Amino acid sequence: MSNTTENTDFHSEKHDLFAKCRSYTTADDIKKAGLYPFFRPIEETVGSTVTVDGKKRVMIGSNNYLGLTHHPRVQEAAKRAIDRLGTGCTGSRFLNGNLALHEELEDRLCKFVGKESAIVFATGFLSNQGALSCLVGRRDVIYSDRENHASIVEGTRVAMGSTVKFKHNDMEDLERVLKLTRHKYEGALIVADGVFSMSGDILDFPKVRELAEKYNCRVYVDDAHGLGVLGPRGEGTEHHFDMGGSADLMMATFSKSFASIGGFVAGKKEIIHYIKHHARTFMFSAAMPPAAVASVIECIKISEEEPQHHANLWKNARKMKKEIEALGYNTLNSQTPIIPLLIGDDLAAFGFTQKLFEHGVFATPVVSPAVPEGCALIRTSYMASHTEKDLDFVLEVLDKLGKEFGIIGNSEKQE
Repeated sequence: MSNTTENTDFHSEKHDLFAKCRSYTTADDIKKAGLYPFFRPIEETVGSTVTVDGKKRVMIGSNNYLGLTHHPRVQEAAKRAIDRLGTGCTGSRFLNGNLALHEELEDRLCKFVGKESAIVFATGFLSNQGALSCLVGRRDVIYSDRENHASIVEGTRVAMGSTVKFKHNDMEDLERVLKLTRHKYEGALIVADGVFSMSGDILDFPKVRELAEKYNCRVYVDDAHGLGVLGPRGEGTEHHFDMGGSADLMMATFSKSFASIGGFVAGKKEIIHYIKHHARTFMFSAAMPPAAVASVIECIKISEEEPQHHANLWKNARKMKKEIEALGYNTLNSQTPIIPLLIGDDLAAFGFTQKLFEHGVFATPVVSPAVPEGCALIRTSYMASHTEKDLDFVLEVLDKLGKEFGIIGNSEKQE
């Protein structure tokens, strides 16, 4: 019998793990065309403007919804925490990295969002990956919205159970797959974003809750873009629908409205206790640093004591939704401060983003595979800190470029 190993050329291109890296040219091709929109080095941020290449630009691509990253109280809280506790925890909360400050934050989060217990992770991504992977066993199933965030997708991949996807925010399709498959599994978890990060629409949470009860499922809501945005004070999706406490688990991040880094999962005490002792991304990751924790605590206090930030956010969001649609843009089904502009072609989206940048507006494109082919968009998002002058300037630029690119109006697309 011949030994196939002896006849194999292990030094051929197909046996080189890094061959794919050498053949990847997409980003370089976009750079050569002068359209590469990623990794722009921001030199300074002030309010709603950023400085890049020495020039100030209005930022409409940020998730800093409440505009709290430069709030004096938040900055001072971070500095005080560094003075008292240093710059890092240098270990997992499970062992040497657990601070009284972490536990204070968890208590405040419970009171703010209306849950019994909470657990704080180092990032929002790790929150989803850790909670989903430890809760869903081999005989269980996750029902996942097709437009869920990548961290949820990664969580479903690590989880030992099955995943069944349903059409985006389509409750008829969710019930269809539940009817077809629910009998095959023991435990079941319906998982969806509260606010979808690209389209800006809001989960049909009341119907999700209804179907969960009908088919004996638990409900997990990712409120990364809902915390600080939806609800009377920014408590999230459940409170937006006046259904506080209805989700079995709520997850959210601090890297958006709460001006820091980290994430959490909140729910019943016994569930959080289980996650705390089984989620590997919690047990084996270094804890949130003191400054980040203190910043979030102060953001919660500000959300409770200074409602004008939440009010300004929605005033700005409503203005931009109305005015952008009046210009003729397709904003999909946005219901939040995330307002996408449908462009279509990927290269057109890159070109549009570059022109925005040249005109003094910082925005971000979303292209395939993040969206279907031919559905590229510019993801714009608005903050409480945007001034009327900022927003009017952005509208002027959008009006001019939309006509130049043939996206709005009757003008022919210009080269």
